[in-house]
Amino acid sequence: MKSNKAVVKVMHPKPEEPSIAPLIKEVLTRLGEDPRRDGLLQTPERVEKTLRFLTSGYRMDVHKIVNGALFEVKYDEMVVVKDIEFFSLCEHHLLPFFGKIHVAYLPRTKVIGLSKIPRIVDAFARRLQIQERLTQQVAQTIQETIDPLGVGVICEARHFCMMMRGVEKQHSGAMTSAMLGAFRARKETRDEFLALVNHRGNQF
Repeated sequence: MKSNKAVVKVMHPKPEEPSIAPLIKEVLTRLGEDPRRDGLLQTPERVEKTLRFLTSGYRMDVHKIVNGALFEVKYDEMVVVKDIEFFSLCEHHLLPFFGKIHVAYLPRTKVIGLSKIPRIVDAFARRLQIQERLTQQVAQTIQETIDPLGVGVICEARHFCMMMRGVEKQHSGAMTSAMLGAFRARKETRDEFLALVNHRGNQF
């Protein structure tokens, strides 16, 4: 069975871009480690590859992601894609935060291919982020791409910068929202969105 998972290629440094692996090796040394020991010999290269993957969103083009998957259709009800899993890096501590994003929009004349919405989420999650900006960027991109009557985005996340350090609260989470157009102007539209997101029912 063919996977629906978006394929993201790791962007290797261009010839003019110096490798960051030597910098990682220096960090290990300054932390008091010996980067020459067996367990750390390949760590600088692995960390570089990991960081390039986790920040590959900087090199994604939203227009190429959408790739013409916009369709004229007579449909005036809400479209919801919920429980989109994501992983990102907090720009303050370079620690992960992760969770789910729920996206809804009210079409005007066009709809977007459903698989493109998780790919848009990945494009903005795979970079140094804060949850508030991620939520707004996803909403604004969909608004600009298909010009719907409105867009609603809710993001639920847990942050390792709160769980592993600082306040060390393992069970707290954060929720952010972005409401544009009809979702901001009409309470009944927001309420419908929230009801659809919170309804679990029978899973597909």
